[in-house]
Amino acid sequence: MTAQTIEDQETVVGIKTISSREVYRNQWTSVREDVIERANGKRGIYGVIDKDPASIIIPLDHTPEGDFVYLVEQFRYTVMGRYMEFPQGGWEEAKAVPEDLARGELKEETGISAAKFTELATLQIAYGVMNQKHHVFLAQGLTLGATDPDPEETDLTLHRYSVDEFEAMLLDGTIVDNCTAAAWGVYLVWKRAGWSPQIKRKARA
Repeated sequence: MTAQTIEDQETVVGIKTISSREVYRNQWTSVREDVIERANGKRGIYGVIDKDPASIIIPLDHTPEGDFVYLVEQFRYTVMGRYMEFPQGGWEEAKAVPEDLARGELKEETGISAAKFTELATLQIAYGVMNQKHHVFLAQGLTLGATDPDPEETDLTLHRYSVDEFEAMLLDGTIVDNCTAAAWGVYLVWKRAGWSPQIKRKARA
């Protein structure tokens, strides 16, 4: 980064919203177009996708043979292909309790119940274009059961992989979901640091 770029960045204090209008809405998402004014006085537009919060769950199975993770595979229409990822989703409820959401999504998509849920982080999904929080949970003490998928999720299949196999899939292009990759990265940092809720609060202070 050049000195000029640093100086330019220091002068940017924010963006003012001049006007906002909703241009599209369905039961899952809404899209708005905002007229904005930058700190330098220049105006422009910004398209924003608004979605209610979601949760992504790392179902981690500890066994004498090693650690395993569960993935779901489904057809993703936007990219016209079937891909594997951690269970994740939302209820289209702005005030849904994150852990309730995580428990519900894990059960719906995989049939798995977990004795313990640990919230590792709250991330933002694609905040260059979208406003949606993503709560990252670690699920442990797993018990398999029957699934209860949404109508849009009837093609879901469940897969179990060793951690080594899963990490190889992240690097060889088998798994391309950025939320899955980010969630696993957060877990590795949390595991290495030995974090607890108390340490997490201290780090934010």
